[in-house]
Amino acid sequence: MKALVFGMGLQGKAVVHDLEQSDIVTAVTVAELDVRQAEAYVARKGYRKTRVVAFDAGQPGAAGRLVGEVRPDVIISMLPPPFQPLLARAAVDAGVPYASSSYTGALAELDAAARERGVTLLPEMGMDPGIDLVLGRLAVAELDVVHGMRSYGAGLPEPACARDNPIGYKITWTFEGVLKAYMRPARLLKDGREVSVPAGQIFRPEHGHTFEVPGVGAMDAYPNGDALHYIELFGLGPELREMGRYAMRWPGHNRFWDAMAELGFMDETPERIGSAEVSPRRFVVEHLTPRLQFREDERDMVVIRVDAWGLRAGRPRRITYELIDYRDLATGLFAMNRAVGFTTSIAAQMILAGRITRTGVLSPVRDVPAAEVVRELERRGMTVQRRVA
Repeated sequence: MKALVFGMGLQGKAVVHDLEQSDIVTAVTVAELDVRQAEAYVARKGYRKTRVVAFDAGQPGAAGRLVGEVRPDVIISMLPPPFQPLLARAAVDAGVPYASSSYTGALAELDAAARERGVTLLPEMGMDPGIDLVLGRLAVAELDVVHGMRSYGAGLPEPACARDNPIGYKITWTFEGVLKAYMRPARLLKDGREVSVPAGQIFRPEHGHTFEVPGVGAMDAYPNGDALHYIELFGLGPELREMGRYAMRWPGHNRFWDAMAELGFMDETPERIGSAEVSPRRFVVEHLTPRLQFREDERDMVVIRVDAWGLRAGRPRRITYELIDYRDLATGLFAMNRAVGFTTSIAAQMILAGRITRTGVLSPVRDVPAAEVVRELERRGMTVQRRVA
């Protein structure tokens, strides 16, 4: 079977690597703007199934034409989220299933069309969203009544290489995307009440907290997007008192970026400086990106943790699922690449294998066999721990 992968950036490289190991995928076509760089990477890795073709997402009709030429059995998008509706529409028009790591967003508008054409569209199959939702489903299934649920995701340098810059952070994802996420509003449920956190205020002390990860240490946690959206998807009832999604960084992160937001360094409105116009955020991205890079012998780590608590057979119970992974120095793939890219690849292969069959716009919470995803992650060396208290 043939896979068409749009984009071979940091996370796309992990998708291609995983598809190269697949028994079910016989050919991989990578659609990339920078063909020369992508071809050099494929040659350096010795990939046998993969070829690279030129693709510019800004050209009208380019996605549809490429899908028609390649005639893939599955489409995987690893391009930035704004391109997702365009690529998903091309998938629906061609009658080809589609998987991505991006939030559902505007993709929901294609649900009726996808159902009519019998097409599976599966977004949110990355790290968070993705693995966190799969583990959340497993945790909730072990409770009769759910009183609270928190999920945490962290992508950061491991302690050994986190101390050579003042903010303890290095880049494994587009830094522009990181800073955009830092300015995203959030919604939580606390003590049974909805809490809305305005854009640019997620790092304020009243919204974050310090969290101890066993075997790793203390981390700063801050709200990560709209947690309330998932209450209905998880089928949680009126007994629910707390629902939160959080990201984590090393201590001091929240205070630093709260100050940066307060000072306007996260604003995206361009300002004139001499003869040039540049936004404060763009300046931060360009200035810090070369200063926050990993060396070839340094590792990043990811932490994905879900806590759910409530009642089981009338007795209090807390369920915790946790995945901690590190960069694979043999392949060069970061833990972030593995957590995002491998999960998207697993989703695509499950669709090809007939293990995910529903059509329309799906969710990892309700439409993906969670235990099978965990088994596939573990086959790739990513261990999930389960604890009960």
